[in-house]
Amino acid sequence: MGGIVVSLMQTLVIPLLPRFPQLLGSSPGDTAWVVTSTLLAGAVATPVVGRLGDMYGKRRMLLVSLVMLILGSVIAALSHSLLPMIAGRVVQGLAVGVIPLGISIMRDELPVERLASATALMSASLGVGGALGLPAAAFLAERSDWHLLFWTSAAAGVIVLAAVLVFVPESAVRSGGRFDLLGAAGLSVALVCLLLGVSKASAWSAGAITGLFVAAAVVLLVWGWWELRSSQSLVDLRTTARRQVLLTNIASAVFAFSMFAQSLVLPQILQLPTSTGHGLGQSLLVTGLVLVPSGLVMMAIAPVSARISNARGPRATLMLGTVVVASGYGTGVFLMSAVWQLVVVSAVIGAGIGLAYGAMPALIMGAVPASETAAANSLNTLMRAIGTSISSAVAGVVLTQVTIPFSFRLIMGLGAATALLACAVAAFIPRLSRKTP
Repeated sequence: MGGIVVSLMQTLVIPLLPRFPQLLGSSPGDTAWVVTSTLLAGAVATPVVGRLGDMYGKRRMLLVSLVMLILGSVIAALSHSLLPMIAGRVVQGLAVGVIPLGISIMRDELPVERLASATALMSASLGVGGALGLPAAAFLAERSDWHLLFWTSAAAGVIVLAAVLVFVPESAVRSGGRFDLLGAAGLSVALVCLLLGVSKASAWSAGAITGLFVAAAVVLLVWGWWELRSSQSLVDLRTTARRQVLLTNIASAVFAFSMFAQSLVLPQILQLPTSTGHGLGQSLLVTGLVLVPSGLVMMAIAPVSARISNARGPRATLMLGTVVVASGYGTGVFLMSAVWQLVVVSAVIGAGIGLAYGAMPALIMGAVPASETAAANSLNTLMRAIGTSISSAVAGVVLTQVTIPFSFRLIMGLGAATALLACAVAAFIPRLSRKTP
């Protein structure tokens, strides 16, 4: 429930993006910060919350994250101008750590035979909530006051908060130690520079973007030096450099690039007017409904992913998922002329995402000690976020520079190619025992 509500929070604003300049009395460029601010806040919060969860209690940090979700939703719901809205979205973004924290709690509390299917479903919840939330958000945005979207997010957060208080135990597994404040600040600066450069690559000058990337590289080098010298590091780089963890994180970032491509292409095809000769002229609500089967398939495939991981190992599951996603995109290159075709394409891609995302936590947890589970899963979640951010930037350039419909086919082709690249990376991940530790 927590994972789905967090992904709903991220999806809520999509139907409103074209209307925000009028609703908030600002320019389209400025209102883009409604999305960018949440992305940056989530990127900064995810590794920090994961480390704090390992140190002071995962349930405690899960509750803190949900409080941030509720508080941010209320601020956004009361907003009538841009700055309060951005402030609310920043606070909402601090809740993104819910998913890695939830996976880590499951590792500590569940018996081995239930762990794989539970973490697979939790890992896929980000896609499930997004696919299910878009039509609901579109329906509310078209038929009611837009503030209701954020009140709905706040109410859902309250329900999940109460459920966690009642049903989720606090884990006894903790690492202790001091929090690495300098490490957290350094990583935060580097991530903000990197993701800001990626997200604004097509809007800001080349000099500004180059400066951001250079700053990110320099700060990351200094941060890495500090982390290797620190006895209480934010991220254990030696553990992260283990072949299994490193390759899983690289495969996760590449796969996330592939996964996000459909979210950028399918809505455009569905909503472009039929008079263009390339669109299907559908409403935002229909567009959201087309993506619903993808979310349902992700949910249904999670236990299948766990069974395959138990039988063949999570590496095999991850590779199978990437191949399924590649086949979905390959089909999409040729099938994009009818609504039912896009439903099929989206569902096939969703099946692959469900398989792959279910395997990633098992691969990470099989290589790190229990006391570092939350931090390691948070880093994996961060790598996915970086992959989706780069995917969004690349797809934006393709859509503006390449003529339609070739741009759609090119992005579909890129999605297939990067999924196969993720498969190639995953092939070098060492084999795990069949049962998730």
